[in-house]
Amino acid sequence: MQSKVKLSKRQIKEDKFTSFMLNAKDRFLENWQYWVISAVVVALVVVAVSYYATSQSNKEREASARYSTAVLEFRNGQSDIAILSLQQVVDNYGSTTIAEQARFMLGTINFEERNYAEAITHFEKYLERFKNNKLNRAGAHAGLAACYENQGDYEQAAANFEEAVNVYADGPLAGDYMVGAMRCYLYLGNVEKARGFRDRIADEFPQTELANRAERLFTEMSAAAG
Repeated sequence: MQSKVKLSKRQIKEDKFTSFMLNAKDRFLENWQYWVISAVVVALVVVAVSYYATSQSNKEREASARYSTAVLEFRNGQSDIAILSLQQVVDNYGSTTIAEQARFMLGTINFEERNYAEAITHFEKYLERFKNNKLNRAGAHAGLAACYENQGDYEQAAANFEEAVNVYADGPLAGDYMVGAMRCYLYLGNVEKARGFRDRIADEFPQTELANRAERLFTEMSAAAG
């Protein structure tokens, strides 16, 4: 007959904290992909159609047509084919304007497919080369953050969420990126840094569901950590 093992209060607390963090991670990470995909993909489709209609050079028209096809493949659930098509745009039409969107989409789709190493590579290459599109640059930093967070590297995740906010502080997803930064700092046990983001969200998005969500998350995670 096995004897019962009595857990100390500290062990019980640590076990509850671990369980909470895992559940919280699943709860809040599962929706991240929609930040980039929902907010950006529609814009990218419009960009593709616009370039296809107005481009003067054959190369631009060919690249835009291939890009449009890749986006439709992605929207139809053919992610692997879309990745191949987008890679062709990057490899064969790298000098065209649409290549910027293709590189960003490669990061986004690879993230959705949980190919985190590939997604990180594409987001980093996007940031290295393209400097002017604040929406995409913020999204690329957020994409890096989500990849790192899903792999448990909360320090890199927090830094990239914070950089996403800095790149486009008045952008449409800045509040979500602040929540991401706050969450990752809480994972790291940096309650003061997380509190700073919680307070900033409350100041910039008063009486919104975003502010309420941030407050609930901060209260739950900081209590569990304490």
